[in-house]
Amino acid sequence: MTKLAALPAGRPQRLVYFGTPDMAVKPLEALVEGGFDVALVITRADKRRGRGNDVTPSPVKVAALRLGLAVSHSVDEALHQGADLGVVVAFGQLIKPHVLERLPMVNLHFSLLPRWRGAAPVERAVLAGDSTTGVCLMQLAEGLDTGPVLDVVEVAIDDDQSAADLRAALVQIGAQQLVRVLGGGIGTPVPQQGEVVYAAKLRPEEFMIDWSRAAVDVHRLVRLGLAYTTFRGKRLKVLAASVSDGSAAPARFAAPLRVGCGSESLALERLQPEGKAAMDATAWAHGARPIEGEQFGEAASG
Repeated sequence: MTKLAALPAGRPQRLVYFGTPDMAVKPLEALVEGGFDVALVITRADKRRGRGNDVTPSPVKVAALRLGLAVSHSVDEALHQGADLGVVVAFGQLIKPHVLERLPMVNLHFSLLPRWRGAAPVERAVLAGDSTTGVCLMQLAEGLDTGPVLDVVEVAIDDDQSAADLRAALVQIGAQQLVRVLGGGIGTPVPQQGEVVYAAKLRPEEFMIDWSRAAVDVHRLVRLGLAYTTFRGKRLKVLAASVSDGSAAPARFAAPLRVGCGSESLALERLQPEGKAAMDATAWAHGARPIEGEQFGEAASG
């Protein structure tokens, strides 16, 4: 087992920040605004775009350059900055043991650990119908989200809240938490307690609506923002909907703008037909003219 570098006793003086996607931008900005010395930002390498030589930097790299911070794509560079703490937020890769042995690190994770360790904690919490989630600041250890916890903020999940809105709220809370805990002295981490549940990355096929499921389950999938079905052989994204107590046969259209589920129905609110822009469900119905009892979810053509 890797022997972790000891966390600094008081406020860290010099940081290295590890992050990649949009959700890691606000915590970085908060640290800079909070007066922390961020010596280096480490993020994924630029991605190639299309067939040319154009590349796309990560959102964190864009933010770091805007803030005037040095950027690297090499994790080992963190060991040469004179930093007393590494801060990890949605970095996207495990930190190797030889780095953990030399540089103490904390990680901002968007769940109530040990529930929903892994890549998709927000999405899995919504799909499971959890009533609460939260943000944990933990000491980074070898393994997937296994480190002891320094601070926890619990957050309620509204039944109609989208995953995007929940994620934005958690990021805002996590950014404030990070500055508060580091600014006040890190303290002593406490081992995780409770049942370990993993939040595996969602597979593309998981976003296809199964109309035999209960309407509440389908609604949770819609709240992730990528749910889809098919209608007349073409893909139809369901961007917003609500649970209706009206009854209809599963996968069958019923007025007004409902589709039957295994129990209850889903009231369609916002849709995106294949090859078209997102639109209000009423506008879609005026164009598509669905027939009472017509089926959703049949095999797509081509």
